[in-house]
Amino acid sequence: MFRNFKRLKIFFVVLILFLFFIFLASRGRVYEKKDLTYGVTFSKKQAQNLGLNWQEIYLSIFDDLGVKKLRLPAYWDEIEREEGNFFWQDLDWQVNEAAKRGVKIVLAVGARLPRWPECHFPDWTKGRLKAQIENKTLDYLAKVIERYKNNDSIAAWQIENEPFLSHFGDCPKFDKKFLDQEIVLTRRLNFRPIIITDSGELSLWLSAASRADIFGTSIYRDTYSKFFKNYIHYPIAPGFFRFKKNLVSLFAKPQDWIVIELQAEPWGPKAYQELSQADRDRTMNLKKFKEIIEFSRQAGFREFYLWGAEWWYWEMQQGRPEVWNYAKTLFRGN
Repeated sequence: MFRNFKRLKIFFVVLILFLFFIFLASRGRVYEKKDLTYGVTFSKKQAQNLGLNWQEIYLSIFDDLGVKKLRLPAYWDEIEREEGNFFWQDLDWQVNEAAKRGVKIVLAVGARLPRWPECHFPDWTKGRLKAQIENKTLDYLAKVIERYKNNDSIAAWQIENEPFLSHFGDCPKFDKKFLDQEIVLTRRLNFRPIIITDSGELSLWLSAASRADIFGTSIYRDTYSKFFKNYIHYPIAPGFFRFKKNLVSLFAKPQDWIVIELQAEPWGPKAYQELSQADRDRTMNLKKFKEIIEFSRQAGFREFYLWGAEWWYWEMQQGRPEVWNYAKTLFRGN
């Protein structure tokens, strides 16, 4: 009798949790296509890795695609290649060319920024003590913000990139207290919103969202896992993201929720330009591009920064303009 009661109790707990999940996953607005806005992330490093003229592709993103929202990393190892000697020319050019065209920029600052190896420390930091590197990071962050805070094209500051996804990338152990120092410093220097980002599939969001004015997540569907040594397709539906958003909203109240990184390029065991066409197609092609655009719309967000503009351009240079031409259709309504 007691055993049956215990089983019944477990059944009802599981049932309540299941119904709670369904409730949270079903809540939230799913926006119409006309309500959505798209931007891109641009990485000078990635363009150079592909053997592209980075300035040419950068201008094409605005002048051909029609992009009006941009996430731009301010790589520390490019800005301060030598300690105390700051090189601003390339980043100044990118910010100014975007400003000429009325493009709004999310400027990503910190040591951990988009693109492998994730952490972009200057070589001269090697061998330094943790406290010394942190002080130098704050100095670099302050200089970036002071330089661009009066530029009207800067819409927000992204502090670090997915800082709570500490196991990904060639990075030192994550320090939550140091992230808080970076946030406090940024708020003291400028009034613009602060974006904190987290992985859509692999993180819980709460720590990031509770610190953010704007919370940014990523959405990936097809990737390559080094752990499993195989390609994987995440077995999740758009309701998974609505559920996480609604659950975290019970405890954290950022001003807005956006997709800061929406997969729109291949992901394989090595750089995609070194993969065969068949292997690239396993994680991204025109069909999958269209599918993830619709998937992300149903996930309950209205602003998206696409990840892969350099790949679209590279594909076009290889005689395959389909993804570049499809991307154009997304930006013309922005």
